[in-house]
Amino acid sequence: MTKFLIATGNVGKVREFGRILEPLGIEAVSAREAGISLDDVEETGTTFAENAYIKAKAAFERTGLPSIADDSGLSVDALNGEPGVYSARYAGEGADDSMRIAKLLKNLDGVEKQNRTAHFTCSICCIIDKDTIITAEGKCYGVIADKPMGNGGFGYDPIFLTDGGKTFGQLTAEEKDSVSHRGKALRELSEKLKCDRA
Repeated sequence: MTKFLIATGNVGKVREFGRILEPLGIEAVSAREAGISLDDVEETGTTFAENAYIKAKAAFERTGLPSIADDSGLSVDALNGEPGVYSARYAGEGADDSMRIAKLLKNLDGVEKQNRTAHFTCSICCIIDKDTIITAEGKCYGVIADKPMGNGGFGYDPIFLTDGGKTFGQLTAEEKDSVSHRGKALRELSEKLKCDRA
């Protein structure tokens, strides 16, 4: 299998990438498994796509391996698109998922359900070599729940309600992959990789 470096410290993301890429004969390898750290890479972009490129470029330059990075986040309409590209830093440096969720729910306190619309965005950048860059993007629309539900997923998953009335945190990995922003972006990436590797 060909090794592709997944430029993230998030093991949940590495697993998701691995499930989609494995049928293509691609093994998803984490930064730690590749013996590098990307903790010093600053996400200075103003869009998800810019941040994905910054991370993929750093991973490729440090390892020479084909590298994939994504930048994803939650945009809440009632909060003028927040937290957006700052989703991972929404509650400050060192905050965990539960702290970010708590801040978001506090900021939505008193907002009626019909006005709690939101969407996840996932932008992916894949650098195969110095001449080949593949990009993909997926979005998933839903509503922010009043409280966390479910123990699955990561990030804001327990408060993001899908059309089926369940949060991402209540879905199985396969169910989430079929509807999520990252699942959509990864399927687009997978199709483009099939063409590139044909």
